[in-house]
Amino acid sequence: MWVSFHLMSRLTVRQALTPWDVAALRFGGAFLAALPLLAWFGRPRIPARRWPALVVLAGLCFPLCAYAGYQMAPAAQGSTVMAAGLPVAAALLGLGFGQLRIGPWRAASLIIVSAGCLLLGEATAGAGQGSWLATLLFLAAVTGWAAYTLLVQRWRLPALETTLTVALLTAPVYLPVWALALPSNLPAAPWGVIATQAAFHGIGSVILAGFFYTQCVRSLGAGPTTMIGAAVPGLAALLAWPLLGEALSPLGLLAVGVVCAGLALAVLRLDRTGVARGG
Repeated sequence: MWVSFHLMSRLTVRQALTPWDVAALRFGGAFLAALPLLAWFGRPRIPARRWPALVVLAGLCFPLCAYAGYQMAPAAQGSTVMAAGLPVAAALLGLGFGQLRIGPWRAASLIIVSAGCLLLGEATAGAGQGSWLATLLFLAAVTGWAAYTLLVQRWRLPALETTLTVALLTAPVYLPVWALALPSNLPAAPWGVIATQAAFHGIGSVILAGFFYTQCVRSLGAGPTTMIGAAVPGLAALLAWPLLGEALSPLGLLAVGVVCAGLALAVLRLDRTGVARGG
């Protein structure tokens, strides 16, 4: 699902959808998919004072920044920066709020993935005018998602109720703004494209991936969960070549390998307590 998110988000550029359109399909699709779940399980019992943080961080910040970044950068770059940036952002935010500790193994992993991210920036520096802006947008996306991850752990939020809260509240906030003020190419898009993107981003990303990710945070903890996407950059880079025609340079492939190695180092040290062995 994570690999598909990067490929499908980049595909929207060829489908002439604006990032605001993709977000509208995501939020609208998730809202419609959540209604039967609402009828079956009842209203989520998340306190109202926590709704704004969930909507802003999980609902709006991550997808809007990611979709905007993919207007300017290839799938391999986005997947690598976000896979590397998420554990780094979670570690730094968690350290600041006293929720996570950074021991020698995690520190080594974070140094390696950061080095790989910088190497990728060098490899893609001449790829386009928006390459570095895209990188900043990807980092903003995962910083918001890292903050959401830490809040799930701190507030001990249940996965299903949290997912339904995000799905049900984000659409009413975003869709009126999109309809009245944001640029859109949606009326010109084929119905097949609209249905596919709404189903994938709304049902697949928000409902299914959101539920399983939040449940992982509950079960494993924030630190280990942010590290489990070790294979995502490599798979995204390999699949983007034949599917999207986006080939990385040898230096870019090396950067992806460095990031995967750093993430794998952390994954190999995880235990069932949610803390990396050896700190």
